[in-house]
Amino acid sequence: MQEAKEKIIRYYKGTEGEAVAVKLVDFAAQAIKNHKCKLTGFLSPFEQEMAGVIANSLGSLNVDFYGGYRGAERQRAAFCHEDFQGTPNFEIAVIKAEWNGEFARLGHRDVLGSIMSLGVDRKFIGDIIATKDCARILLDKKMCEYFTANLTEVGGTSVKTSVDELENISAKEERTKEIKATVASLRADSIAAAGFGMSRSKAAQEILAEKIKLNWQTVKSASQAVKEGDVLSMRGRGRLEVAEIRGQTKKGRVGVLLKRFF
Repeated sequence: MQEAKEKIIRYYKGTEGEAVAVKLVDFAAQAIKNHKCKLTGFLSPFEQEMAGVIANSLGSLNVDFYGGYRGAERQRAAFCHEDFQGTPNFEIAVIKAEWNGEFARLGHRDVLGSIMSLGVDRKFIGDIIATKDCARILLDKKMCEYFTANLTEVGGTSVKTSVDELENISAKEERTKEIKATVASLRADSIAAAGFGMSRSKAAQEILAEKIKLNWQTVKSASQAVKEGDVLSMRGRGRLEVAEIRGQTKKGRVGVLLKRFF
């Protein structure tokens, strides 16, 4: 198993996922050693993908994911040895922060910023579902007391914080739109421009500002190649899946079918 662990860490070395890969490999190794289940903190979609790769690579291990409700983006992973007979307990709770929506317009970014200002590690926080006058915050169950005592303000507005029930969160229903386009090439800037409705030069600027990610990792350059099945996400604009690459047109451009999620 040691060889497999080292191979995984080498694969992610030098990437944004290197530090997380080391931690996930350690979690998985503990589950294998103890023949039990080991729970991670909340993971991004890219980190969840890493957890799946690690479970498949190390063998004798299963991995389950849950974020508190169906369709959650940030989820916890439970590495379970194949001999483990129980059901993973994901230890997820939800806190509801309420404010007067008539006088304050607060969103996801405001809530996350206030949480980060409390010095809370992101691994303890799952999705944040913000509406006009409240936000539901998915979090590690052991953080409930701390949040109800300390999260008293969001974006300069006083909030009332209480423990809520997971059953009050509806499954995520995303709006989608199919976009048929032709692009000069399968570069990140070309695909982003076609999918997010902007010029290629503007897309290149957004990439330079590190606002666009490819498969949940920061795009390294505007010329980075994109392939079928890849996902581009842009801060404040949602995400975009390359659903199909349809070959070249007579003018040498590449036909693509993109799926935009809002």
